Amino acid sequence: MNFLAHLYLSGDNEEIIVGNFIADHVKGNSIFKFSKGIQNGIILHREIDTFTDNHPIFIESKSRLAGKYRKYAGVIVDMFYDHFLSANWKMYSEQSLEEFTRRIHDVIIKRYPILPHKSQQFIAYMNKFNWLKGYGTIGGLSRALKGMANRTPFESKMEHAVEDLTNNYEIFKKEFQDFFPEVVEHSDEYRKTILH
Repeated sequence: MNFLAHLYLSGDNEEIIVGNFIADHVKGNSIFKFSKGIQNGIILHREIDTFTDNHPIFIESKSRLAGKYRKYAGVIVDMFYDHFLSANWKMYSEQSLEEFTRRIHDVIIKRYPILPHKSQQFIAYMNKFNWLKGYGTIGGLSRALKGMANRTPFESKMEHAVEDLTNNYEIFKKEFQDFFPEVVEHSDEYRKTILH
């Protein structure tokens, strides 16, 4: 799961939203610098990642890309799944994607001073280039993958991954549609556990 799915799976609790957003930039004991609510969001993010990485549908999606992209295959599938969520947003939310994006931005910006530096950079780029909505188009997804490829220390070939998506579009879409309700249910249950 990438940014859009993680934020969607956060529910309405603002601290969980913030924690989920910053989780990849919080390492080791630095989690304890944050409030309990934000810690819960970080923990939720990690639980979603573990659930996703071990799910047979996600593994199947990843295996289709592993020969070409090796360790980056999972990252690419995360992006593909965000694409399907963005492109089919009305199936999953009564709130428009524009309203959702605006609300998420406002929640995170309120806590801007406490965000890790990388998270501060990400929220600025995410807002400026409208990443969450952009994921829903092939062009927007392609730009995001090219940006990620430019930031990786080794050659990833991620900039070519849109070709793999378009060549197997319906297969990846079906896998996302089968997988996503399960991660939604798991996240809902896990949020209840950490909140109570």
